[in-house]
Amino acid sequence: MGAPAPAREGRPVRIVAPWVRTRLRTAPGAAAAMAVLVVLTAYLAAAFPRSVDAYETNGLRHDIRTAVAAESVLEVSMRAPGPGVRQADREEVLRGAWVARAQEKITGSLPAPVRADEGGSAYGVRTSQPVEGTDAWLPAPDNLPPMLTLAAQAGLDRHSTLREGRLPRAEGAVTERTGEVEAAVTAATAKSLGIRVGSVVHVPGVDRDELGVRITGIVVPRDPTNSYWAVEPTLGSPALVTKPSRDLPPPRYWRASLLLAPDAAPALLGTTGEPQVYWRIAPDAGALTARDAPGLASRIASLENGPELTRLRAPTVVGPSAVVATGLDEIVAAHRSMRSAIAPVVTVAALGIGAVAAVVLVMAGSLLAVRRQAELALLRSRGGSLRAIGGRLLAETAVIAVPATAVGLLLAVLTVPEARLLPAVAAAGCAGLACAALPVRAVVRHRRPRPHGGREDLVRARPSRRRTIAELTLLALAIGAVLALRRRGTGGSGAVDDVDYLVSSAPILVGLIAALVLVRLYPLPLRFAGRPAGRLRGAVGFLSLARAGRAASSGALPLLALLIALTTAAFGGSVLAGIDGARERAAVLATGADARIGVVGSSPVLPDGLAAAVRGSAGVGEVTAIRVEYGVPLPSDAKGFRTALGVTMIGVEPKAYARLARQTGLGEFPADALKSVGGGGVRDGGSDAGRVLPVIASPAVAERLGEQPRDIQSAAGDFKVRVAEIRANTPGAPGGDYLLVNAADLTQRAPTTLLVTGGQLDGDALRRKVAGFGTGPGNGLTVKLRSDERKAFVNTPMQEGAERIYAAAIAAGAGYALLALLLSLSQTAPERLTLLARLRTMGLTRRQGRQLLGLEVLPQALLAAVGGAFVGWATIVLLAPGVDLVRLALTATSDVTLDGAPLRADPWSLVLPAVGVLALAAAVSVVQAWWAGRQGSINELRAGDSR
Repeated sequence: MGAPAPAREGRPVRIVAPWVRTRLRTAPGAAAAMAVLVVLTAYLAAAFPRSVDAYETNGLRHDIRTAVAAESVLEVSMRAPGPGVRQADREEVLRGAWVARAQEKITGSLPAPVRADEGGSAYGVRTSQPVEGTDAWLPAPDNLPPMLTLAAQAGLDRHSTLREGRLPRAEGAVTERTGEVEAAVTAATAKSLGIRVGSVVHVPGVDRDELGVRITGIVVPRDPTNSYWAVEPTLGSPALVTKPSRDLPPPRYWRASLLLAPDAAPALLGTTGEPQVYWRIAPDAGALTARDAPGLASRIASLENGPELTRLRAPTVVGPSAVVATGLDEIVAAHRSMRSAIAPVVTVAALGIGAVAAVVLVMAGSLLAVRRQAELALLRSRGGSLRAIGGRLLAETAVIAVPATAVGLLLAVLTVPEARLLPAVAAAGCAGLACAALPVRAVVRHRRPRPHGGREDLVRARPSRRRTIAELTLLALAIGAVLALRRRGTGGSGAVDDVDYLVSSAPILVGLIAALVLVRLYPLPLRFAGRPAGRLRGAVGFLSLARAGRAASSGALPLLALLIALTTAAFGGSVLAGIDGARERAAVLATGADARIGVVGSSPVLPDGLAAAVRGSAGVGEVTAIRVEYGVPLPSDAKGFRTALGVTMIGVEPKAYARLARQTGLGEFPADALKSVGGGGVRDGGSDAGRVLPVIASPAVAERLGEQPRDIQSAAGDFKVRVAEIRANTPGAPGGDYLLVNAADLTQRAPTTLLVTGGQLDGDALRRKVAGFGTGPGNGLTVKLRSDERKAFVNTPMQEGAERIYAAAIAAGAGYALLALLLSLSQTAPERLTLLARLRTMGLTRRQGRQLLGLEVLPQALLAAVGGAFVGWATIVLLAPGVDLVRLALTATSDVTLDGAPLRADPWSLVLPAVGVLALAAAVSVVQAWWAGRQGSINELRAGDSR
């Protein structure tokens, strides 16, 4: 074999040991750790926008699917043609074929993103006014005949199961003069009205004899919740309706529906029901996304009164009399309103964790740069250019960061489906910061030759003019963000991208300013404590303070990461605690106590012995009996008008009720404010209408009554009242307008409601106890528990998604804080181990070594813990006026209304993370001391080692 051939002229010699491969083989552990960090960061960055997309989309779909069917459907309707139109044409418009063709035209012309759900849509003809069932055999409670809706709705065979008989048919050509048609009824209607197969129900006619409706079948709805049945509830089941009357109890009558064949609809022209043609389009929520919400609102407005309505009114579609009605626009508006309230608050968490992650990535790159400082200085001294060194370091980190970023993005796409990809790609690209951290730090650090052994003490460091200007700029931004948040709040207009990032970054800016201020102030206590410590007998205290003062001036990064992480954790924990507190408050407003026992019916008086029995139930603390009377009219105001519905009057025993108000926090008042006037409300054997009773009233009632005594007429007696106190709420009628009086001054004072308190209330036992007291037919006792009301405040997908993101933000913040602390301690770990080895040669014991390491990290850890807790508290106090958690806690359809749910600092969210930082720092110092004790001093004291 001959000698190797020489390289050709002009062609570079191949490098035997490539830089990137060599470096990765030299430090595989560091490369793997960096890859794991980038994967985690890229996953979180990509998962956040996808999670927001997913929960906003699920929220929109949930709001539409769970809304009342009558509100969510898009109803197109028109009156049947009037008598001026030819009879044949009038009848043709009502026949099933014409209505079905119009249905196809309507659904085909709907503008995107409005799409029809064929399975839930319905169309047909119905009587817009109920018609009377004139047969004597039909049930007539209180001597009122049933009122019926005749509906010729298509698709009965697909949405029902035949139980008896057959489905109705239209024999021949049904006209306005047809004397009898066929219909079906549901099993519930048949049972309540006593209808059987073969029964004939008669309804009044117009200029003709009565129309007979022969029942040919009894059906059962396959899905009663489907909008086919749910838009008009009486289609599936009858209802006993109360007729407005001054009589007590008010008279009632049945409301029910008869289901005709679609081709039998022309017969409705001869009834008094004023037939109406309708098309109820159920929206297909499964095809909607959160990005469609603005367009959906715009298209619905156009359908209700705009160009799209004009298209529907074309003669080839429905006709000029078409009308569109829907509550879908209000559902979409409520969704956008909730999104505008939730998105900025969630953005606070995202920006906080993003800032901490960015700092940790920079710290990781800085740690690598510090560990390789001697290597890079040698390359620089041997003629290496900054461009060449930076390029090789960039390639070295890109080989790790780029694949790791792709893996994180892939994991985010797999774990969070049904969301847009582009925002996730853009967010995950931020992990490319890891590629630039090492080369930028190395290039900046070695742009000029540096003498070996130069100190960068925090104590000796002097901030430059540029740093001062940068800090003042950040301070101005932080002040502006805080002021904007306090004035405008976090809410927006509800647009998809309507988030003010400057406002949402206020907690981060406050934490950043605090970190810069603390870094400036940190050397002062070290200087003051160093001199007294030097006079102490032992050397451990002085050495620890000296070591803490000699920490690198770049220690602002770990402090910044810890402060932002602790601030984000405090803010997020306070948000979650505030949501829970708002729901607890709403549950109390729904019941007025831990349990509320009332009676419904014609004689709303509690049975004797019930209060004593409830007091003996398990877990019951106190039982307060009150008399509640609804609809008490107020006297005329200055303009002579009277309130339409009246107010709630509550008769109470002042001392017991005052205790209850104090315990629940609902309108606490002094018991003397309801001092009795005596006489028991009776004078000369009758009600004393001239006595003046002190009352406690809600603000609206107090304003109506004024300052002078006013007359009140009620079932409990007639008297005059004078407002003694004003309270916004009271346990007897939380959230409503009320009058609170002393029950001893009422003529009729029998209690109607029990308010029960108890920390360990057993709801099942209480219900069993109450069930033993019967009050006769129609007068049942009801038990309403605060715990049940609390469970009813379930999360919507948007609320659940926001809470999940905040919980993840707290966990991620804790993890990044841990990494920041570990990276900070790892950067100086070799130097500390060398110091311990040298001190041991001078007689330092292992116990003193542990004390030295612990005390060395204590100043910075204590600064981060105390500073983080204080900054978290200050941030919440500063931003609380602009943050309202009502929309995060309750839905727009909730029966309970809260005046507000302000953000308040949660002590546990402030203390626990700070204690965790101290515990972690102590644990790391103990581990380092233990590890140094296991290692010999020979490795740490090698000749020529510059550490």
